[in-house]
Amino acid sequence: MTPHWNAAYETYKALFKGCRFPLAFVDLDKFDHNIAYVAKTQQNTGKTIRVASKSIRCLELIQRVFEKGGGAYKGVLAFTMEEAAFLIDNGLDDIIVAYPSVQVSDLDIFIKKTRQGATLSLVVDCPDHLVALSKAGQKAGVLLNLCLDIDMSYRPLGRLVHLGVRRSPVHSVDQALELARAAGKLSGIRIKAVMGYEAQIASMNDRVPVQFLKNSLVRGFKNQSIKELTRRRQKIVDRLRSEGLEISVVNGGGSGSLVSTGRDDSVTEVTAGSAFFAPGLFRYFHQVAFEPAAFFGLQITRIPKQGMITCQGGGYVGSGEVNANRLPWPVMPRGLKYLPMEGAGEVQTPLKLPDNCPEMGLCDPVFFQHSKAGELCERFNRLYLVRENKIIGTTPTYRGQGHAFL
Repeated sequence: MTPHWNAAYETYKALFKGCRFPLAFVDLDKFDHNIAYVAKTQQNTGKTIRVASKSIRCLELIQRVFEKGGGAYKGVLAFTMEEAAFLIDNGLDDIIVAYPSVQVSDLDIFIKKTRQGATLSLVVDCPDHLVALSKAGQKAGVLLNLCLDIDMSYRPLGRLVHLGVRRSPVHSVDQALELARAAGKLSGIRIKAVMGYEAQIASMNDRVPVQFLKNSLVRGFKNQSIKELTRRRQKIVDRLRSEGLEISVVNGGGSGSLVSTGRDDSVTEVTAGSAFFAPGLFRYFHQVAFEPAAFFGLQITRIPKQGMITCQGGGYVGSGEVNANRLPWPVMPRGLKYLPMEGAGEVQTPLKLPDNCPEMGLCDPVFFQHSKAGELCERFNRLYLVRENKIIGTTPTYRGQGHAFL
């Protein structure tokens, strides 16, 4: 859903008048709308929704998803073992750490929290992971729960073409079986879950304004990829269970693939994270539509010439492929453009004004969205919370609580 950006600008401008900039805020009306919307995508599928904490990185907001979402939401997909321990210590449970690590400090946390009774699993995708975890589990006298990560990329021409992310090397049924059998020969570990992230479906926009031909081509590619990965995932899960593995969780998808992943009978749960903030790169999907809910604001400190302003700060560039889409998205007021020779700067960001721009002067704000969800909270210690066009308080981010987990 596209907001009326200029009207929203005037509202937020008045709301934050006199506040110190830069600042970041979450509009809880929109955030809560997204919680309900994501739950609705699984209303008739029987799937629960696991929350990808890396996309939020704010304890109060993660807890809010479960409070507002009720039984539709179950479990957290964490990004490091230290973060998982932090969430467990703050009352959350049923956590899968989605990125493997076998460094000693992480193994110590894994063992400690398992021994304390936490429902905690760690992703694995190679024999070396299994061996390190088996040794740690045996030595500590605990049984560590593992989650087998399956590569869900699309390879229409075999190894010649790889469309998707480069994560797990486990792609085929045989590769999954080989790793599962290797785990079965080791003590101190057991595979209890399977996950696979179809990034080429979940994170590719296919409803970008004006790009009609490209949108059509992307949707066609997605449909072919969905058919292939659904068949392959079902075969992998069936074969693992036929080997005697008690697979209790089959996790799939992401915010952009909630609908297609929810239709996969082999999946027990879907994952959502970016859906709740709806940043710039998660705005244009054919099957789902989220409300942009999280923003940051910069103050205007210079007017270098007529039709141009300069903001203080702004170089909050998103990770991933280096291109203009990874820059913060100036959304309020509508139509602001970067200077191609400068972009978003470390300490200042110049912007061109559109012809119909509202009047703007020194100390006035410009509001942006981060291109990706989670990295916003790595830049700010706290988030203002807005509800019904009023500031109702603030809440600390992970950073504001003194944590930088990655």
